[in-house]
Amino acid sequence: MKNRTKKILSLILAGTMTMGLGACGSKDKNETEKNNGSGGKELSFTAEEGKTLEDWGAAVKKNFDGAEITVAMASHPSTDAFKKMEKEFTDLTGIKVVWDIVEETNLKNKQLLDAQGAGSYDVFMVDAFWMSEYASKNVLVPISDYAENTEKTPEWFDYEDIMPAYRNGIAGAGGVNYGIPTAGETRFIAYRTDLFEKYDKEAPETMDDFLELAQFFNGKEDGLYGVSMRAQRGIHFASGWMSLMYNFGGGFLDQETIGSDDEVVTCTTDETKESLKYFVELLKCAPPDVGSYTHEEALGAFISGKTAMWLDATALAGQITDPEASTVSDKVAFVPTPTGPAGDGAALAGWNLGIPESSKNKDAAWAFISYMASREKVKEYVENGGVATRASAFDDSELQETNPSYEAQKAALESANGLVEKGLSWIPQHDSINQILDIAGGYGSSALTGDTTTDKACEDMQKDIEDLIK
Repeated sequence: MKNRTKKILSLILAGTMTMGLGACGSKDKNETEKNNGSGGKELSFTAEEGKTLEDWGAAVKKNFDGAEITVAMASHPSTDAFKKMEKEFTDLTGIKVVWDIVEETNLKNKQLLDAQGAGSYDVFMVDAFWMSEYASKNVLVPISDYAENTEKTPEWFDYEDIMPAYRNGIAGAGGVNYGIPTAGETRFIAYRTDLFEKYDKEAPETMDDFLELAQFFNGKEDGLYGVSMRAQRGIHFASGWMSLMYNFGGGFLDQETIGSDDEVVTCTTDETKESLKYFVELLKCAPPDVGSYTHEEALGAFISGKTAMWLDATALAGQITDPEASTVSDKVAFVPTPTGPAGDGAALAGWNLGIPESSKNKDAAWAFISYMASREKVKEYVENGGVATRASAFDDSELQETNPSYEAQKAALESANGLVEKGLSWIPQHDSINQILDIAGGYGSSALTGDTTTDKACEDMQKDIEDLIK
């Protein structure tokens, strides 16, 4: 990772030097207009002016009334939530918002093309897994330029209120954050409280507990299986495996070597082999067709009452507790991904709002982000259908009533932060990661079906991934 960081920093430095040379002779005027946007108007207010939402809006409106920003967003519940908040934002600040809402599959290419040319966008909605590429191409402004500037960010924005796992795990690359997390997920366990009470069992705290409980409940009653997870051949299998891989200390790559001339594949380490062996044993306690499960089939098996436990995305919790969708809605509880031999860790993914370097309205763009993604507006955002990323949302008693999984989600995110603190990205930031996951998930699936052993599967994927990246 050190070599990759040096590479990113050098690219950023080179871009900065080029900008400086191009500005010679008219730097003050041109740089002010580029950096502040809106014809050089600057977002700046005193602590008193930013004390309340209304006072902040009045201070912003002095300089930005009639300004217009264009935002490039994914078709997503959080985007829908932001749109519901647009009118108050415009009324307060005078800043008009033009929305370009694009399907996720096309959004990245559209953003990158615009950043290299027209510069017509002022706010990007960015997937966490794009951050490494965006950093290497100097696409986004470092978010600390704004979030840590008290003359541009009101106290009620509260950057530190964002859950550390999201703030430090999905918002940047190379040690630099470029976005404000506005939607995310980790993974946790849902379990049937009626069954656990009936058989006097406690929720799993360790990976040993998890496997023992899955084996205990498997076949305990007619039509009952121990667990449900995604395990469809290829990327879905790899994703399910990764739900617990890092807790064993395993991984597909030595992430510190990514981007160097000597990238190291780690599929044959004892830790990775042990994690695959464990996953296959766990899946033997799942319905017999688990090898065809994506997250949808895994969820379906649990909410139909076929399994005692389920391990998957926190974003799906609402369907589990929805009485119209789930037969177990009134007899379910949640706990974080269990601790493994290597400690805590869990999946981490999500979306951010960031400001493209090519924006001509950076300060107005930050006013939009600091309003939409603030602690002050988070409750309204979540009630509008947005996804919580802030501690204050998870701690809100009224929001907890509408989403009983919030307490466990917060604990799961604290567990996920264990991975962040180790300096690991849940999905390694490698250009060929999709092919790597497909290879690993293919061989892992063969081990599940008995066509090969777990050790041989790890050896084969090691060779194929080495061939791919070298």
